[in-house]
Amino acid sequence: MTRIVLADDEHLVRGAIAALLRMEDDLDIVAEVGRGDEVVPAVLEHGADIAVLDIEMPGATGIDAAAQLRTAAPNCGVVILTSFGRPGFLRRALESGARGFLAKDAPVELLAGAIRKVQAGGRYIDSELAATAMASGESPLTERETDVLRAASDGASVAEIATVLSLSPGTVRNYLSSAMTKTGADTRLSAIRTAEEMGWL
Repeated sequence: MTRIVLADDEHLVRGAIAALLRMEDDLDIVAEVGRGDEVVPAVLEHGADIAVLDIEMPGATGIDAAAQLRTAAPNCGVVILTSFGRPGFLRRALESGARGFLAKDAPVELLAGAIRKVQAGGRYIDSELAATAMASGESPLTERETDVLRAASDGASVAEIATVLSLSPGTVRNYLSSAMTKTGADTRLSAIRTAEEMGWL
């Protein structure tokens, strides 16, 4: 029996996925959580074999939780569910250690199959999401430009970003300007929105 922790902040969605997976004879939902920072404690408490994670959650993203599991519970396989076909998400999910990646609206047979495949040591990547990611290419943003945009997405001022990232205000402005150019944006907010839509943040 494969023990599963299911994480999704949308209660109805989580409940529906759990109910469908419980109909599979070899799958057991041992815990349901609604926050990303609850994933690792739940996996450790229940000795889960698989964590099925939504991407967008309070506390920590599913991608962040997957990276934490790689250290805290390396034998727990991770399957990421997403409502968004953002190209950057697939790359970041794989880098975090996830071995399954599929759309949240996939048929339960596909999700159950992905869980079994990951549990057996394999990978399952939704072919449409993979094709979209490959067609879109890598993020054009450098690591520092990404850091600055991520900090700016919380509404921080240039001075606040500079303090948090240990940069000078002028350097922060340069990174913001460069990020705007690369995303084809005319404002900081537009650059952040584009980067988020592409899954680069």
